[in-house]
Amino acid sequence: MANDFRIESDSLGERELPAEAYYGIQTQRARENFPISGLTLPEAMIRAIAAVKIAAARVNCQLGELDEQRAEAIIRAASEVRDGLFNDSFVVDAFQAGAGTSFHMNANEVIANRANELLGAKKGDYSRVHPNDHVNMGQSTNDVFPTAMRLAALDLLPDLLAAFDELAAALDEKAKAFENVIKSGRTHLQDAVPITLGQEFGGYAQAVFQARRRIARTEEALLELGIGGSAAGTGLNTLPEYRERVVQQLAQLTGLPLLSSGNLFEAMQSLAPFADTSAALRNAALELSRIANDFRLLASGPRTGFDELKLPAVQPGSSIMPGKINPSMAEMLNQVCFQVLGKDATIAFATQAGQLELNVMMPVVAFNLLGGMLLLTNALVAFTLRCVRGVEANVEAAHTHAMRSLGLATALNPLIGYRAAAEVVKQAVREGRAIPDVVVERRLMNPEEARRAFSPETLTRPGRLEAKPGEFAASEPTGYEWVRDPELLKECDTQPGEWDLPP
Repeated sequence: MANDFRIESDSLGERELPAEAYYGIQTQRARENFPISGLTLPEAMIRAIAAVKIAAARVNCQLGELDEQRAEAIIRAASEVRDGLFNDSFVVDAFQAGAGTSFHMNANEVIANRANELLGAKKGDYSRVHPNDHVNMGQSTNDVFPTAMRLAALDLLPDLLAAFDELAAALDEKAKAFENVIKSGRTHLQDAVPITLGQEFGGYAQAVFQARRRIARTEEALLELGIGGSAAGTGLNTLPEYRERVVQQLAQLTGLPLLSSGNLFEAMQSLAPFADTSAALRNAALELSRIANDFRLLASGPRTGFDELKLPAVQPGSSIMPGKINPSMAEMLNQVCFQVLGKDATIAFATQAGQLELNVMMPVVAFNLLGGMLLLTNALVAFTLRCVRGVEANVEAAHTHAMRSLGLATALNPLIGYRAAAEVVKQAVREGRAIPDVVVERRLMNPEEARRAFSPETLTRPGRLEAKPGEFAASEPTGYEWVRDPELLKECDTQPGEWDLPP
């Protein structure tokens, strides 16, 4: 029906639009030009650009550039956009014309049409409020879009940091719960000296905290806004007071300690603050992926792997193997981290692609940076809730691995030296026995001394074993006598095999 559409025109001609659409002809052209991904920029960008429009309208009204009636209509319309009432009217694909002009005009047109509606006019009738002349007064995509990018990132940052805090706290709680669970350390995926599971989890908690701190440090650069630079950084078509006043208005709207950039040309040319934030996300993803890998490895089995962690069973793990449970939440976290790494690579390429007065690759940076922040926030919340908080230690398996570890021989270094300790290891490997049993057999220690020397308290804390005169059975001044005569073993309180544990 004819009433279902309206006709709008611009400098390139006319276009037919849905009669009820709040967007206008430039948005329609973008829809036609960029049917690329079916994805749009995150809602944080909509909220952010609406905040810029509110601030600009207020300042233009204060400076006498915009009459009060138009200003009030624009401010009310932009406030509704900021509240999410018109999210479905932002229809431009994330992969669009450079600099974000299409997204920016989408915002200008939605706000203009809603403002006209509030003033009693029809959509598409821009005689009262025009997208360019009034909503965009004193502005350019070139200063509005990067300002909105900064505000959007700052908007998402608190939830992201809170998710890191929750994960670090959950890992720290587990570190305390597991502080007495002895296990084998592993380096190069080979036996190493024993540690406690609590110490291992304490390392994870600290790594997450450090990643959170690195991300938080990037906030400072994001607080510096280039709004007021207009098309090329000169501030053309703005009054001298406009720049600082808009920043003040945005600070009031957001509650953030925003300030104007010391150099509007640099703020327009460089996307370094976004690359910096992305790099911090990348480094966090590297750490998180490493931790997720460890969770998967420590929970491997249960019959043929390490089986030192029991992860919560969140779903069946196989469509064909009954009873199989997979480390699903850790696998999810790995995949999210990989995605964030890919997004960072895109942002890096886009950051270096700037030319002269403007880097036009801003839309893809906004899409990937904000998308990465949202992904990590949601993934950390889910991983903390559905995995870390419910993880349990398999104390028996961890202890068994610790006592069978060849890394126990490291504690012998101060007593008998590295080379002699290596001979103990060779015998233990050759005969399939535990290190303490070989030590007792060789009369390097008696059973009670061995129990003390290889106790969790001794092995997992700073210090070293020291041989005092007469303390150990084999501590003659000339060195250790390596006893292998089976007859002499009868004088000991133990027999070979006492220290061996089930395979």
